[in-house]
Amino acid sequence: MRKLGIDYGDARVGLAITDELGITAQGLETIHHHGNDKLVLKRLDEIFQEYEIDTIVIGMPINMDGSKTERVEVTEKFMHKLRCKFPKIKLETVDERLTTVAAHKTMNYLNINKNKKKNIVDTLSAVYILETYMNKIKNGI
Repeated sequence: MRKLGIDYGDARVGLAITDELGITAQGLETIHHHGNDKLVLKRLDEIFQEYEIDTIVIGMPINMDGSKTERVEVTEKFMHKLRCKFPKIKLETVDERLTTVAAHKTMNYLNINKNKKKNIVDTLSAVYILETYMNKIKNGI
């Protein structure tokens, strides 16, 4: 069974997926939804038909001081939609602080063209979210 990582944003949703053994995480895609969660849920439904996924891991946008951002409420509403549409799939959250910063650092290191960064950053952030979860599981946290 695989795990799916989600970096949920206002206009774009980054997705990452583990291999079948749950050892590695790879970027899957970025969904451009412009605030329409129905597009995201439809695409997730297609992905769940293609892959056997037992867990969704979504990044929780926490401030550096540990307080909740305004985006937390929006993310929690999206999580409610996920629970309703996919009740049999486990839903986990991880602190996504600095995942976008790490994604930008990685893209800068790799000299990714700035025009391409917008389409990659959310997917790469989803990879970091999924890796954070996998490390928690591996380390028994």
